[in-house]
Amino acid sequence: MSKVDIENYTSDEITSEQLGTLIENKKSFKIVAVKDIGFMVNKIEGAIEKRDLSCRVYTEYRSVAMGAVAIPTPVTVLGGLATMVGTAAHNLATFNPDYEIGKNKIKSTVTVIYQKD
Repeated sequence: MSKVDIENYTSDEITSEQLGTLIENKKSFKIVAVKDIGFMVNKIEGAIEKRDLSCRVYTEYRSVAMGAVAIPTPVTVLGGLATMVGTAAHNLATFNPDYEIGKNKIKSTVTVIYQKD
């Protein structure tokens, strides 16, 4: 599925019923203009788990933190390595999820991608 196929919804317009229908139909979608990322992620995660599906939540720009390891200072190297270790552990703990939920605080978006197709 290309990113063009993903439907956008605003956080104000999407209802719990719409969210449930999207998940039941195993759709990928994006929520834009999100005021409270944490609340929206919890709402989506709860709707996914309510249907006995699994999900992985991640920060979309986490690769920037991992790239910091290339900057040769002790703080950036340690920070970048810690991010890599944390990301690897998280990916193992949430291996093969039905959905991935990407949160982007900079763009105020939450991207929900169905993984099992």
